[in-house]
Amino acid sequence: MTTQGMPSMDPRPTGLTIGTYDTYREAQRAVDYLSDEKFPVEHTTIVGNNLRQVEKITGRLTWGKALTAGLASGAWFGLFVGVLLGLFTTGGGWLAAVITGVVLGAIFGMAFGAIGYAQLGGRRDFTSRTAVVATTYDVLCDFKFAEEARNHLAKLALKGEVAPRLPEQSN
Repeated sequence: MTTQGMPSMDPRPTGLTIGTYDTYREAQRAVDYLSDEKFPVEHTTIVGNNLRQVEKITGRLTWGKALTAGLASGAWFGLFVGVLLGLFTTGGGWLAAVITGVVLGAIFGMAFGAIGYAQLGGRRDFTSRTAVVATTYDVLCDFKFAEEARNHLAKLALKGEVAPRLPEQSN
C-alpha cells in the first residue's frame, strides 16, 4: 500500500503473453471471457504496445464558437452555483439565485472564452480530441495460470468471437 492508502501498481507488467489483439475491445473481451469461465482474472494484465498520441481534428475554431462555448460552460457553472446558493436562501429567493447564477455565469464564460481565443493569436484555430492508442494489446497472465488461460482463450477463438493474433515469425 502507498501512503495515501491506495494500492501501488508496479509499472512493469510481468507474466506470459496469452494473447495479442488488434484492439483494446478484443483484449477486454478475452479477459471478460476468462472471467465468465471463472478464471482468476486478477492474475491478468492488458498491456498496450507501441503507444502513440492521435489528435482528431473536429473543426475550425472561430470567434462565434469560442464565445458560444464560453457562454454554455459559464451558464452550466452558473446554474450549479445558483442552485447551491438557492438551497441556502430562505423564502422564494431561490429562483432569483438560480437565474442570477446562470446569467452571471454566461457573461463571465463568454468573457473568458473571448480572452482565451484572443490569446491564441491565430495559432491553433481548430478544435480537436486527443487520445492515446496502441498498435496492439497483449493480455499477460501470471506464469502459474498461463496455460489454463490459453486453453480458455483457444475455446473463445473456436467459437469465432475473438482470436488472438498469431505470433510473428522471424526468418
